[in-house]
Amino acid sequence: MEAQSLGSILKKTVEASFPLLQSQLDNDKSSKAPAPGKWSPKQLIGHLIDSASNNHQRFVRANFKEDLCFPGYLQEEWVELQDYQHMDWSELLVLWRSFNLLIAEVMTKTPLEKLIQAREEHDLDKIAFYRIPSDQPATLAYFMEDYIKHLEHHIVQILPNYQPLIPK
Repeated sequence: MEAQSLGSILKKTVEASFPLLQSQLDNDKSSKAPAPGKWSPKQLIGHLIDSASNNHQRFVRANFKEDLCFPGYLQEEWVELQDYQHMDWSELLVLWRSFNLLIAEVMTKTPLEKLIQAREEHDLDKIAFYRIPSDQPATLAYFMEDYIKHLEHHIVQILPNYQPLIPK
């Protein structure tokens, strides 16, 4: 898949889900976890903000290096430390939307040769949503598409009727 397509899909995903997230949940509803031990919608959007933060840097850096090796992050700890549960829902949504629109631009601006370059060295066996074994090459295009699938997975958790643009 081309970078422009990936960027366009991410932008469409964000622009389609953002008004639904705004209109179907308010500050109180977004604070309620669906079950004990599960994240509330606020925490899920916070997690997606953390994912955007980490992956924005990964996608930019991948344009200037030969591998796809990046640090992971402790998602449970990040969500707890940042206390998304007690933040304002509308402010979280605006940050989530803005960050992802920036990532969509990064995707669009990534040169095709960087996007399709097979990278023998990667850690997508550890950090990708749909992991690639370490003995198989990976591409930045795969990693970007994986990011969108991860984002859509969590949107569906919040909005069960949402239809992802990229099939699993």
